Amino acid sequence: MQRSLQIVFRDMPPSDAVDAHIREKVEKLESFYSHIIGCKATVEIAGKHKHQGKLFNVRLDITVPGSELVVNRDMHEDLYVALRDAFDAAKRQLEDYGRRQRGDTKIHEGELHGHVARIFRDGFGFIETSDGREFYFNRDNVAHPDFDKLEVGSEVQFLEEAAGEGLQAKRVSVGKHHYPG
Repeated sequence: MQRSLQIVFRDMPPSDAVDAHIREKVEKLESFYSHIIGCKATVEIAGKHKHQGKLFNVRLDITVPGSELVVNRDMHEDLYVALRDAFDAAKRQLEDYGRRQRGDTKIHEGELHGHVARIFRDGFGFIETSDGREFYFNRDNVAHPDFDKLEVGSEVQFLEEAAGEGLQAKRVSVGKHHYPG
């Protein structure tokens, strides 16, 4: 980390044990994602509940190249559970951020339009678009209506997905769609 870790205790006395625990958790985040620039962890007593006693809130502000990730875990009566939840959420955000940086995330193009060209009652069929491309789909890819209600010629919209054998249609739905062609 380029900047030193900041740990802030609000409305509660500082704790060496909690400080050490946070430092350990941040080290794990750094081993998972090595480009963290800085991190600020804020631990506070967020309020008192009549039956549960003290409630803790944990906020993490993590600076990464080109962005800042914020995790704000709502109250929990066990400080270590609140810390665990906050750092688990931070790890998920770092995973997502890393995927976006590498270009690994799926970017969904707009929905495509076509018509059912062939359908087989075994549970699959093909959609043809106006430019002549064909997309395989199966019973599980149909969102609305049920697969059994589809007919050859039905206008559909769908999302394109690359599959092992070529292009596949997913989230196929019938409706009043404009089909250019």
